[in-house]
This record gives sequence, C-alpha cells and structure tokens, in this order.
Amino acid sequence: MAKVFDNRDDGVVVVIGSGAGGATVSRELSSAGIKVVCLEAGGPVDRIETDAARMFGKLTWFDKRIGSGDLPADFPVWSGKNVGGTTLHWTGSTPRIPQAEFAPRRYFSALADCSVIDWPVPYAEMERAYERAERAMGVSGTHGWPKLPGNNNFRVLQAGGRKAGLQKIDVGNMAINSVLQGGRSACLQLGFCVSGCAVQAKWTAANTPIAQALETEHFELRPRSFVVRIETGADGRASEVVYVDAQGARQRQRARAVCVAANAIDTPRILLNSDSSRFPQGLANRSGHVGRNYMKHVFSIVTAIMPKPVHFHRGTQNSGKVYDFVTGDPARGFAGGFAFEQVAFDPASLVRLARPGAWGQEYASQIRRYDHFAALLVMGEDPAQPANRVTLHATEKDQYGMPVPVVHYVDHPNSRAMRTFAQARAREIYAALGSREVFFGPPPPATHNMGTCRMARRAEDGVCDAWGRTFDVPNLFVSDGSLLSSSGSSNPTLTIVALALRQADHIKESMRRAEL
Repeated sequence: MAKVFDNRDDGVVVVIGSGAGGATVSRELSSAGIKVVCLEAGGPVDRIETDAARMFGKLTWFDKRIGSGDLPADFPVWSGKNVGGTTLHWTGSTPRIPQAEFAPRRYFSALADCSVIDWPVPYAEMERAYERAERAMGVSGTHGWPKLPGNNNFRVLQAGGRKAGLQKIDVGNMAINSVLQGGRSACLQLGFCVSGCAVQAKWTAANTPIAQALETEHFELRPRSFVVRIETGADGRASEVVYVDAQGARQRQRARAVCVAANAIDTPRILLNSDSSRFPQGLANRSGHVGRNYMKHVFSIVTAIMPKPVHFHRGTQNSGKVYDFVTGDPARGFAGGFAFEQVAFDPASLVRLARPGAWGQEYASQIRRYDHFAALLVMGEDPAQPANRVTLHATEKDQYGMPVPVVHYVDHPNSRAMRTFAQARAREIYAALGSREVFFGPPPPATHNMGTCRMARRAEDGVCDAWGRTFDVPNLFVSDGSLLSSSGSSNPTLTIVALALRQADHIKESMRRAEL
C-alpha cells in the first residue's frame, strides 16, 4: 500500500491494530480530518472461502503464546492476525451488555480472590453509544432492519427450550445483513460464518470502517507492521511507536497520540515491553494493573445427537440465544448469570472442540451422524481475578525479538459451579426433544479476551479512565477489549465498537481544546 505520511510526522494519531476498536477509531478520526496511521501486524486476506480449515490457517495468530493454569500451554487463546483482526472470524453476534451487569460488585463482591469493579461509564451514555454502534455495523433487529431467520439449529434450541420451561429465546441481533445495506450483501445463509463470510454480509472491521477510512485522504494502513514498543518523551507523553515492518526492518513512527488496539493479549504485552526509567513496570502501569484481571467468559460447548437430522452447519452459526439465566439467582449456587448461544462446527472442529480424544467404533458411529448434531455455547459472567493475567516470558522471545506473552487463567470456583449448572440445563433442552447423547466439551481457546487494561473510576483500580485514556500517559489510549471493566454475559464486539465511538469523540474534542 502507498505510504501517505512520513515517519517523522508527529501530527499523526498512531492506531495499533485494525480490529473492531482500532478500525472504528481510525474511521472516526480520519473522517474528521485527523491524520491516522494504523499499524497492523497481519496482512490483508486475499480471498475468503467456505473451507473452514483453510480459513482457520489464514485468519489465526500463530505466533507463540504460552498458557498456564487451566489454559493449554501451546495454544491458550485465539485471535486474528490480519487486516480486520478477529472480526473476520467472529460470528456477528451483537447483544448489548445488560444494565445490571455494569454494576457486578453488587453480586460478585463476596467472592474470594477477586478484584471486581463497576463500570465508570453511565449506562445512559452506553445506550447512546450502543445505538450508534448498531447503526454503524448494520445490526439486524435494530433501527428497522429485520432479524435474520432462525435455522434448524435454532428451531431445535427453541423447541427444546420451550419444553424445558424456558421463555426468553430469540434469534438475537446480528451484525450480519438481513437486507442489502451499507454496501454489503444480504445473508445467503451459507453457514461457517467464522470463516470470514464469502458474500460480505457480515460486518467486519476490514469491509466497513477500514474501507471507509481508506476513502479519506487522512488515513494510512500499514499491514505487516509488528509493534514492539511505545516510547515516551521528556514530558512523559507517548512520542513514537517502534515497529518491525514487512521487510523485517525496525521503524519508528512519531505520534501526536497513540491508540493501542492489539487485542487483550498483545495490548498489555506492548505496554509491559515499553518499560523505561519513568515506567519501570511497563508503560501506563504505575497501578500494576496492566495485564491483570484477564477475563474470557465462562464457556462450555454442549453438543447433542438428535433423533432426526438437523444440519446445524446450514445458516447463520450464532443467531439463537436463550436469556432466561442472564439475571443471576444465588439460589442456583453461584453469583452472576449466563446465556446460551446456538453454535455449529465443521466436522474437523467438532472433533477437536466438542469430542476431543474420542475414538473407536462408538465415536465413528457418532460422527457419521454429523447431520444429526445440534449445539450451543454456554457464555457466563467471568469475575475478574488479579492472578489471571498476561505477563512477559523472562527469557523466550519471538521472531521480532519481543518477549513471548504468558497467559495465566484459572477458573474461579464460582465459574465452575456456573458451568455445571448450565450444562445440566442444556442437557434438559436436548433431552426434552428425545436426545440420549449429550456431550460436554472442554472450554474452547478463548476468543473473548477482555479486561487486561480495564477502565476504572480510580487510577488505583485500573489502567484507563472512562474514555479509555490511560491514567499515567495523557495521550495514550486503549481501544479494544482490554478496556472492559467486567465481562458481562454478552459477546464483547458491539461493546468494543460502542466504546471506540465514545473514545473517538473524546479525542476529537481534546484536540479541539488543544489538550492533545
């Protein structure tokens, strides 16, 4: 891509990462005439296919990460390394976090070994931001756009849920077009949404905000630019971003302000690696919270072999929700709530995620009935724990000379109780329709990575204020899921976009006042 701005231009805002948050901030600022350079570690995806295995190889961040605690050591989390980030992989599910979940201390405060805080953003402001985000993303079921139709997997979920006594069942709102709009096709119900959406009906950071930013004269996208450090000047402000370019050369881009949106694993990694005499624990880390309070939702995959064919791979993968358990009830034996979301897997992923280690004649008989499978995902509130965190490996470095991140996560006892309860309720849904084979797979590698640079009301409780501005560095912002003060029980992407819209407004106003 052609270079627009000089590396010595200290009037640009440098955005690190082109996922949901970074792309949204880039579009909002460049559209207002502010110069933006977006540094993306991956490259553009040349072709999107319905071949799930091939697309997994194209979209996945394979650079080494080390897991500990309850996470696999070799592949602890999933994120994307491409223009558009994880949004090419996401399912398009866009529920809002309910208002009650913005004040989780009310029900999580009694849990041991937790560091739960309430959100510093008034919910009335979030509602306005959610409405803007839904318009910007073209969310079906909002602003006059019809909802997507439910597929067979949803009909099984709905029918079984009703028989099991559940009431709050819906296809949900999706950032997938139900009608032609925003320059994107309407959904053709091809399935395999996590492979990128071959018809571009799904909103991604690449096909909407990045594409819109590129239409301005104030935006430059630099793919295959891996950021290793953020430097500060004598005044303590972020002054330049150090990155390795596509040719392997180390470069420096001067900056007026920096927005870090590298996912909740690599955002703290960059900050921790940006230590100095002024910030010996890492940039913006005087509180010690950078990397801490990692959350990933309380997950469980539940699959069932139904008496009749379902063909769960056909149609939108994630457009089915059960909300009966979102409102917590201590009588269930745990604090917080959870949702069910329908989900589907290609055959290889079904083997890897839902039935790992299964083998032999019994398993062969089961997988031959692939067309009879139905599935859902348990997604529950994950209480923040300071011990769940991202750190830098003491000795091991990656191909860029940067310390490898270590991601440590251990389930809280409250989460284990929630998962057990949720699995039992899921079994009831499928058993109500005659299924005698219900399986509980292990939690998948986390894709909802949250909380490692969280917003807080006080500097001693987090890394950023209510606008995502770091407490320690006035021109340094965090613009991704790292910001989330708590996990809620909803997919995080809509919230990330809503927060990025608020943040961009704040940056523009700060520049107008000559504060940046």
